[in-house]
Amino acid sequence: MRKTVVLALSLLIIIPVFAVSLPVLAAIDTNSFFRGGNDTGTANEFANKSGLPGQGLEFRDLIESIIAWVMGFLGIIAVVVILIGGFKWMTAGGNEDKVGEAKKLLIAGLIGLIIVVLAYAIAVFVLAQLIDITNN
Repeated sequence: MRKTVVLALSLLIIIPVFAVSLPVLAAIDTNSFFRGGNDTGTANEFANKSGLPGQGLEFRDLIESIIAWVMGFLGIIAVVVILIGGFKWMTAGGNEDKVGEAKKLLIAGLIGLIIVVLAYAIAVFVLAQLIDITNN
């Protein structure tokens, strides 16, 4: 259990660092790092290839990007909970208490995954409706 907690806390620290650093790196227009040493690319091209908004982005694009990143992160957490539950079930060795705990983890992970998918669908729908309303 201690290893699981340490792993979860490590992921909670490391993943936001990458989530914040990629948009910052995409906004930097350098001459060699993203271009492979030649002058055939821009930060916007890097942003487009990485799925991030580039320079000159609109506010709604930024919001959509943030929602996608957050929902993706929460989906990863839900899948990890499901994997931990499956691992606990496989290593339970027939112990009913451990199997019960594993079932609870599997159910919690599945419910979490369903909530994340539904929240993403609702957010996409609401943003699409807001965009339609503001454009008309």
